[in-house]
Amino acid sequence: MFLAGDRALTQIAILTPAADDPAYKSHWPVVLERLSTALAMADVSAVPTAWTDHVEDASGLTGYPLVLGVLTWGYYERHADWLAATTLWARAGVRIANPASVLGWNSDKSYLRRLETAGIPIPPTAWSDQVTQAEVDAAFGRFGTDTLVVKPTVSGGAWKTVKVSRGETLTDAPDGAAMIQPFLPELVADGELSLLFFGGRFSHAVMKRATAGDFRVQVQYGGSYVYVAEPPAGAVALAERVLAAIEEPLLYARIDMVESPAGWVLMEAELVEPDFYLSQAPDAGRQFAEAVKARLSSGA
Repeated sequence: MFLAGDRALTQIAILTPAADDPAYKSHWPVVLERLSTALAMADVSAVPTAWTDHVEDASGLTGYPLVLGVLTWGYYERHADWLAATTLWARAGVRIANPASVLGWNSDKSYLRRLETAGIPIPPTAWSDQVTQAEVDAAFGRFGTDTLVVKPTVSGGAWKTVKVSRGETLTDAPDGAAMIQPFLPELVADGELSLLFFGGRFSHAVMKRATAGDFRVQVQYGGSYVYVAEPPAGAVALAERVLAAIEEPLLYARIDMVESPAGWVLMEAELVEPDFYLSQAPDAGRQFAEAVKARLSSGA
């Protein structure tokens, strides 16, 4: 702990992108400031440290009462290191949230197959170890669509995600395991809904919409985020089913979904490094901070 004025603040660590990764260096400090401002409401102070500094030696993390992995953007580009790190952190007893085991399996979108088996609806998906043109051509017929989306199972922020139309040759195909899905026009027409949970409790919802002419909803591609005061009951119910299907204790979760003609479908359960959209949260992140404080108090 250290003193800030007349208050004793508990120091925790927040893992950040690699120091040599230029992709996010202008953006992640802004999000860190937002998180730090929220945590200060619970008398918690955040110390940033690059996750790549703790791949082979966890001693720099074991002294903290809590470590948050919420800013490890770009981990998917160094996935082998990421898996090695999460295994090391678990073995070393780093008090990290979400648990290191979750940070491992949730970094590969093949977890959606497990959730689908548990009864969670996801978009129709063809899974591939290495996408070929033949697989793409077959998927058009299988899904009865003229537009597909192909993305790596290890990805984030639409990294290496491509849209391909019937009759086009697939270019820039993901290298390695990937997903082939029918393009959901509802994603562009209505947007992708994100529901945020802290300490197992619903916090707030945000609708993300792509800019005209694009299908990616992320802000770096021109997407916009709008607070949703009352998310649909069906969306909340799906999010709760997703959380119930995950056995590990979660400090935070962002459940992304789209309303298809068949109902709400899960796009992703973001449990590694999701943006919490605290600038859209009515409480500016107080519930997040309270969940962190509760985790610290529990000693878990």
